[in-house]
Amino acid sequence: MARGIARAVSFGGRATAGWCSYRRITVAVCLGNLVAALLVLRSLTAPGSFAPTAPNRGGGGVVQYTEEQIKRVEESIRIRREAEPVELVQAVKKLRKVFAREEKRRKELPLVLKQKISYDILQRLQDLGDNGSLAQQREIVESWRTEKLKDIKSASTQNQSNLDLSRLLKRALEFNWHMLMEDIGLWIPEEVTHTVHDDKPENEPEEEEIIAGPPLSPQCNAELHTDYDGAAVRWGLTHHKESAADCCQACLDQAKNAKPGELKCNIWVYCPSEFGCFSPDKYEHKHQECWLKQADHPKLNFKDKYSESYRDAHPTAPVVVPWMSGVISA
Repeated sequence: MARGIARAVSFGGRATAGWCSYRRITVAVCLGNLVAALLVLRSLTAPGSFAPTAPNRGGGGVVQYTEEQIKRVEESIRIRREAEPVELVQAVKKLRKVFAREEKRRKELPLVLKQKISYDILQRLQDLGDNGSLAQQREIVESWRTEKLKDIKSASTQNQSNLDLSRLLKRALEFNWHMLMEDIGLWIPEEVTHTVHDDKPENEPEEEEIIAGPPLSPQCNAELHTDYDGAAVRWGLTHHKESAADCCQACLDQAKNAKPGELKCNIWVYCPSEFGCFSPDKYEHKHQECWLKQADHPKLNFKDKYSESYRDAHPTAPVVVPWMSGVISA
């Protein structure tokens, strides 16, 4: 079934729930507040409110108020009357008239006719199929409405009852279309278009990636998304360092303390990714691996991104090279 129309077949439930619409609840709350305010105002302005009977002491009597007290009471009554929400009362009355007209128009179309409208539209949407977009669904519904209006206007009906029914349907399709859609339970959501705005100036340099750990020495010549080749001086699978700076320092220390005849480290390769780093060999390279290498003429294995052809041959390869490396300066 097409998206956005699942409620079309159960229009009866939507129609019977009309009394619980947001507008009706709002009006009901306003009316309740208004009635409560009027009752309080009436109790305060009633003549007997300010002339209580004195306690019965044999003869009885009425409490006498001073002239100043009576003036204050009259002033209070005047203020309350001026504060009466006259505009709100008028607005509520207008809303009641509008809702009454809408309710009358809702009831004018027979239930059988509403069912027929619902099934006609549903059939057209079914013909569209499950892959139809929201825009196509709205176009089909609007096309059905336009065709139905043309049929009504061009039809010549002699039967008076049919003529009256056609007029009601014409008015519903022209002026109360959204209300009719609500009655039959037809709702098609709006399409949300997400546009990514790139307001970055053309000549502005890219933001540098943050490298965890202490800052690297200029001697390290660190390069992000880079993997250098070379003979292994220290096997990275069993040699982990907390940071890239520590890995570079390990290379410097090894070169400084190497014995005669031993390879001296001049390349360090570090895995900064918490998810590990890809390599085409059979090993699983984990976070914080630190490879110490040596090459008389350092050569790049990979830089920045793996090529599309390489990723075709190695399906597990990511797009960006995860390693970072550096060639130690003399």
